[in-house]
Amino acid sequence: MEYTVQKLGRLAGVSTRTLRYYDEIGLLKPARINSSGYRIYGEDEVNRLQQILFFRELDVSLDRIKELMSSPSFNSSEALKEHREKLLDKRRQLDRLIANVERTIQYQEGRMNMTDQEKFEGFKQQLIDDNEQKYGKEIREKYGDAAIERSNAKVKNMTKEQYEEVSRLADEVLSTLGQAYQTGDPAGELAQKAADLHKQWLTYYWSDYSKEAHAGLAQMYVDDERFKAYYDAKQPGAAEFLRDAILVYTGMAKS
Repeated sequence: MEYTVQKLGRLAGVSTRTLRYYDEIGLLKPARINSSGYRIYGEDEVNRLQQILFFRELDVSLDRIKELMSSPSFNSSEALKEHREKLLDKRRQLDRLIANVERTIQYQEGRMNMTDQEKFEGFKQQLIDDNEQKYGKEIREKYGDAAIERSNAKVKNMTKEQYEEVSRLADEVLSTLGQAYQTGDPAGELAQKAADLHKQWLTYYWSDYSKEAHAGLAQMYVDDERFKAYYDAKQPGAAEFLRDAILVYTGMAKS
């Protein structure tokens, strides 16, 4: 079948404005333009849109989706298998949170006891699972299984206050980094504040801090596309800027 913008939008549950934007940025071009000037989409475009929406459901940026799907090595079947695994992981995370909500309801209704630590178990486990899913292989190869298990145990044992603080620090690192990037100076006051906040954030996960390990992690942020995409999401180039700021902060910058 063939679809106009309006029909495809209704089929996929997206707005015609979104489809036109995907066309403008080269993410989803129509199969052809008919004699009346309407965009016409065929089966290939329908399949591509489905892939795009799977990626969007997993919070992948449009720039990253375009990069992935434009790669000569992109394999639709393999991508679908990865989508399935990630969605299953997401479902398991939701199941844990739902179970946590149900226990909290029982606690508030006086039908069971619940410690403060138990109230945050679902959220803390989600932090661990997200990290393992996205970066587990790389960080285990770099730091070893024992170090990662110690880090995971530290997260599980976080108090309510610690959990709230590490979440706040993560947000503050990104906001300060965004401001610092505008200065263009990784050795400047704002950039060094971002690096220090990043160290504070790390200490909630690492049992032992070292400048060498901090600098090594900063380099990984640039070398690994997934880390890079996280820091570059709002400001392209932010990952490299943070790396440079941390190298200055740790005294590892080349003179």
